Amino acid sequence: MYQFDIQAGSKADLYHDLHAALDALTAGEPDGIANMANAAALIWQYLPDLNWAGFYRNVADELVLGPFQGKAACIRIPFGKGVCGTAAATRTPQVVADVHAFPGHIACDAASRSELVVPIVHDGRLIGVLDLDSPQADRFDGEDEAGCVALMTLLAPRLV
Repeated sequence: MYQFDIQAGSKADLYHDLHAALDALTAGEPDGIANMANAAALIWQYLPDLNWAGFYRNVADELVLGPFQGKAACIRIPFGKGVCGTAAATRTPQVVADVHAFPGHIACDAASRSELVVPIVHDGRLIGVLDLDSPQADRFDGEDEAGCVALMTLLAPRLV
């Protein structure tokens, strides 16, 4: 059983603690799906105000649902479609304050109001994306983006 000392202080402290916990959870584990599952569970447990946290994997240039926490989700997303597909196609994080204003947003859960998607790239290859949804508008900011980019930079080589 894993127990982590993740404090509810500043966002910087929260992401620092999440980084250390993710490192401990995934170090030495060669199975990428297991590492995604534990990462999704960790993020879901400790990041506040989420209604979905998980992964879409790059399978033959299409995003396919991976491990997640939350309601059942869309299974396949083409590159370039919705927030996840845009992040995959551009390989740039997407911070969306209001998903209803995002052209082509794919609504897997009508309760979602904001979204953060971080591409996961290792050795120049897109492995997939981390997708976080919130029922609160404007939930995610630059600190969340930077924190999640750091988490996925740590995780990326542990998914291949």
